[in-house]
Amino acid sequence: MKFLDQALEEARRVGADYADIRIQKTTTQNLYLRNLSPKDTTLSVIHGFGIRIFKDGAWGFAHNNEFSEKAISETVNRAYISCLQSGRVKKDKGLVLAEERGYIDSYQTPFEIDPFSISISEKADLMLEVNKTLLNYEDIKQAIFSLNTQKDEKLFASTTGSRLDINTLFIDTYIAATAVTSDDSQTRVFYPGGNAKGWEWIRQLNLKEKAPQIAEEAIIKVKADTLGPEERRDLILDPVHLSLTMHESVGHPTELDRVLGWEADFAGISFATPDKLKKYRYGSKIVNLVADNTLSGGLATSGYDDDGVPNQKWYIIKNGILNEYGTTRDTAPIIGMKMSRGCNRATNYYDFPINRIPNLYLEPGKENLSPQDLIADTKDGIYIEGQGSFSIDQHRVNFQFGGNMFWEIKNGKKVRPLKKVIYKSNNPEFWNSCDAVCDSRYFKTFGVTNCGKGQPGQRGRMTHGGATARFRKLRIGGSK
Repeated sequence: MKFLDQALEEARRVGADYADIRIQKTTTQNLYLRNLSPKDTTLSVIHGFGIRIFKDGAWGFAHNNEFSEKAISETVNRAYISCLQSGRVKKDKGLVLAEERGYIDSYQTPFEIDPFSISISEKADLMLEVNKTLLNYEDIKQAIFSLNTQKDEKLFASTTGSRLDINTLFIDTYIAATAVTSDDSQTRVFYPGGNAKGWEWIRQLNLKEKAPQIAEEAIIKVKADTLGPEERRDLILDPVHLSLTMHESVGHPTELDRVLGWEADFAGISFATPDKLKKYRYGSKIVNLVADNTLSGGLATSGYDDDGVPNQKWYIIKNGILNEYGTTRDTAPIIGMKMSRGCNRATNYYDFPINRIPNLYLEPGKENLSPQDLIADTKDGIYIEGQGSFSIDQHRVNFQFGGNMFWEIKNGKKVRPLKKVIYKSNNPEFWNSCDAVCDSRYFKTFGVTNCGKGQPGQRGRMTHGGATARFRKLRIGGSK
């Protein structure tokens, strides 16, 4: 704790309007098995601290991995010099920080079994058994099993009086089976996304029992027909697929830093500009997209963000209307908000925190409705499971998505499997075409662990989800 106090005292001494220090230890274990051969087994530990100084409307940042009084002093000085340099190029009077008080608190991801306590041999045995099951099918020529675990131990202190002890944990797993015929190859994936839970979650997935289904569906897929020319059809999307769609078409366009143009030279801007707040129809009246950094199992759930702002829950889209953004202490005041929504997060100790997508999900429908009910009520449509390729423009308007498993629907029934299906749409056509969302019994989450953003690049994580939903008369066709 003495390093926390020293950093803040020295920051005050150089005249900081605000300062914080984040000591972070990140432990990551990655296991990757291709067929029956390990291709990657790594255990890494990254430990150090980052110091931010805010003065006269500008930020400065520096980091170090040496823990000593001398290193703290040198890092504060480098952060201060960085702040002065930033101040030379600030716009007008520079940034203003939203109000926030100090907190003395701790947070621990709830879990039953620490995944780092499970031996590599036990994990490898599970992975080998799953891959052997997949490869027992003659048409399956490649099996992949990836298992990644990460633990972040963080101490945060700021000149507002905050002292936070935050420990988060998540697991991310992926299974893929590739079927090959004389003229094609297709892969079926089981990817539930990451989850902020312990090893008990892996056991609950029943991966050994899941493997035959994945292999059989890969074989069905490689032998399936393609859809043919693009036509207007109805679209039913499962929660895993929806998670990618909402990430790209709602999550990124409503990060306030992107809206303000701060990423224009690298990742683009957003059509969802502040003049549209509270009045722009983003989707149909049943579309409610909730930001919830208090979500159990959510990858953005950590008690507090890296501004020291408490996790919160709010509507990004409410009854189809653009309601609010994901904000930080330095972006919120620009559009007149007094408080931040707590979306400032850094990946490692040496990263400067940036505006990130919160946990974001489509609120389930209020009436009893199952996926089978949706299918029975659809005359001509496509049902998509899982995630595939995607493309979206720099304004987050026009986009194209694939998937992992496809089924054609005719007169209320699944009539045949398909492959190589894509759909094209745009904001607001897509979300305004949503006419049905299944109820909470069918709500599922999907954790994203590799959201790329920033210069230098950072890998963020957050959780999405929803229940199966239907979208009317979109452009859907086969790809080559």
